[in-house]
Amino acid sequence: MTDDTAPAGPSLAALTAAGFNVDALSEEQHEVLRALTPEELALLVDIRGRLDAAAPEVQAHADVAGGALF
Repeated sequence: MTDDTAPAGPSLAALTAAGFNVDALSEEQHEVLRALTPEELALLVDIRGRLDAAAPEVQAHADVAGGALF
């Protein structure tokens, strides 16, 4: 039995844990994500982490400069 509130498969669970909103994706998109290799999954999670880490700096520039730099 599966929990209907959690995405099925290790790839979807890992992406959800990394902050990706996979609930809004279609079943076909879920299938693509379930088929990711471990290396592809790690790359996506790494990119998400780096984007999240840069978000406060980018947001600060937008607040101070009105987004003129971005």
